[in-house]
Amino acid sequence: MANRIVLNETSYHGAGAIREIPGEVKRRGLKKAFVCSDPDLVEFKVTDKVLNVLKEEGLAYELYSDIKPNPTIENVQTGVAAFKASGADYIIAIGGGSSMDTAKAIGIIIANPEFEDVRSLEGVAPTKKPSVPIIAVPTTAGTAAEVTINYVITDVQKKRKFVCVDVHDIPVVAVVDSDMMSTMPKGLTAATGMDALTHAIEGYITKGAWEMTDMFHLKAIEIISRSLRSAVKGEKEGREGMALGQYVAGMGFSNVGLGIVHSMAHALGAVYDTPHGVANAILLPTVMRYNAEATGEKYRDIAKAMGVEGVDKMTLEDARKAACDAVAKLSKDVGIPENLKGIVREEDIDFLAQSAMDDACRPGNPKDPTKEDIIALYRSLL
Repeated sequence: MANRIVLNETSYHGAGAIREIPGEVKRRGLKKAFVCSDPDLVEFKVTDKVLNVLKEEGLAYELYSDIKPNPTIENVQTGVAAFKASGADYIIAIGGGSSMDTAKAIGIIIANPEFEDVRSLEGVAPTKKPSVPIIAVPTTAGTAAEVTINYVITDVQKKRKFVCVDVHDIPVVAVVDSDMMSTMPKGLTAATGMDALTHAIEGYITKGAWEMTDMFHLKAIEIISRSLRSAVKGEKEGREGMALGQYVAGMGFSNVGLGIVHSMAHALGAVYDTPHGVANAILLPTVMRYNAEATGEKYRDIAKAMGVEGVDKMTLEDARKAACDAVAKLSKDVGIPENLKGIVREEDIDFLAQSAMDDACRPGNPKDPTKEDIIALYRSLL
């Protein structure tokens, strides 16, 4: 069996990297941008950082900001109609996962109109044509959507999120500029940072993991673990570290998948609109303990990457505990709630568990869960 790696054609990293966008646009012969960015980023002038660069270079664009957290089917369909009316030939996605996911779905449907119902994109969609070109500019250090072949859409009618996996949706250019992330509030920095750590840890232990993705994931765990506390404090070095760490995690998990932390978090987001990073962070230590027996020596590696001392001299059981404890401590240090009290209602647990079982991330989990296992995991956090 061959292992596959799919990455951006081009990526730029570092403060001020958005200055590279005009050169990429001109080299590719693109004419007009459909700029997808959420309303808050527009209001607080974060989007303007990129728009001003386009204006300075005389590049045409149309701004689209009808984007919601946890983008919906209707949200995507409205965006498709707006793109068609705009006369644009490429997309610039500015924001976190919501902007990126909306942009990916729009770009795919424009190129593959037979999927305009959106629901048919769930899972590994058999699209035939690449998305219209996307230049992705993240403003959060967490989702890594700028380097992944995944996006997530919410089906409001069915109260569920569905994962779309498609090599045709990956942005052709990623611009990872830490200056674009400098206005993130502490809570969002913490939540998106823990999302990135979840990507790295789940990617490292997933069934599809192999040597190249292991390299990405372990380095990402190391960078995130040493950077997140500093980033939450607003320190420049920490923010720069998180910008890189989350991208490196994305290079890995996009190619090997995730596990039931994400499956369970998707269910929480669909039913309660729980922020994705917060849901992941609450679930991660508990699910790690559940998965421990199926991970061999990998938790020892995770503990080392997180800076735990004396790991080589520990028993395997102690090393596994050390890894879980280190994750729980980091989560607590950056202000993430420790349980699901006030979020999950007992009467919803059966539905949540079934949604998690049906989620596209579940098969990658290192340990095959039953629905009863997932019910027990949710209840353990109440």
